[in-house]
Amino acid sequence: MFNIPFVLSSALLLSFPLLFFVVPRILPPKRVEISLPDELDDIALFRRATLAAIGSGPAVSRLGSTNQKSKIAFLFLTNTDLHFAPLWEIFFQNNEHLYNIYVHADPSFKITPPGGVFTGRFIAAKKTQRATPTLISAARRLLATALLDDPLNLYFALVSQHCIPLHSFQYMYNSVIAKPLSVWRWSSFPIYKSFIEISSDKPELWDRYIARGKNQMLPEVPFDRFRGGSQFFTLTRQHALVVMKDRRLWRKFKLPCFNLNSCYPEEHYFPTLLSMEDPDGCTGYTLTRVNWTGSVGGHPHLYRPAEVLPRLIAELRSSNSSHSFMFARKFSPDCLQPLLDMADDVIFRD
Repeated sequence: MFNIPFVLSSALLLSFPLLFFVVPRILPPKRVEISLPDELDDIALFRRATLAAIGSGPAVSRLGSTNQKSKIAFLFLTNTDLHFAPLWEIFFQNNEHLYNIYVHADPSFKITPPGGVFTGRFIAAKKTQRATPTLISAARRLLATALLDDPLNLYFALVSQHCIPLHSFQYMYNSVIAKPLSVWRWSSFPIYKSFIEISSDKPELWDRYIARGKNQMLPEVPFDRFRGGSQFFTLTRQHALVVMKDRRLWRKFKLPCFNLNSCYPEEHYFPTLLSMEDPDGCTGYTLTRVNWTGSVGGHPHLYRPAEVLPRLIAELRSSNSSHSFMFARKFSPDCLQPLLDMADDVIFRD
């Protein structure tokens, strides 16, 4: 007859390996926090970018050029390989004097630089995690580097590794820079606006507002000033500077959330800040198309190769605003070849 204490002890010992296997899949992943050294590094970087942008300090061009035409800075935020680099290569081809590229690649992942136009474009990066303030910090780091690097950077477009272009480079450049939205009333100077989604009527706003605690955002951010929108934007140089100079709102948005299911600070910091500082300088819409139909776990629809057809590109371009969508996400890596197959005849034929 078995000794009961012996059996229980054996069962407990045998269960330990199972616990190590199962528990990590039950418990939520540990949240990546912004350390004090990282915060101090960022503050120093943002201060240098601010001084350079307002002309109070030297703007040393490390990655840019000296051509005098305004440029678009493309800010790639990634934690995987840039699977669509070959498609972006075609997009950027023959327009070297009109753009700069900056890549923030999470150093905790093994990422292979794709070469080509991305050579030497990777910036000093830190760990990132979805639905945490680390994504705000990463975007600010990209903006700061682009401000410091080239004073000709006029627009700053944030995209991810899952984004693809929907038009040719020249089409986008002419749409946002060569044809500004308006001009000053008494002069011929153009008025450039930031393309950033700013929403005040989304049903989830209240839950996200109180995710850190009911009164934690006060007094800096009352609920009636809290805004939401796409994580991906195209900001003017003026608004990039606003982001660099901010300390007040950042102190609130970097606070940890208690309700992790409603914590998406990267979708609220930038819309709230720019809505407070310069609402008339923003279009209120983004240039990046995302399909939220059938989303799972807060992730948008993931396009697969079978869906990559000419009619999809036409649908993704379509917009109710005064501008066509310029980018789209989210595409699986194996969509690369069907996208390349129709790049010249569909995507880059405007």
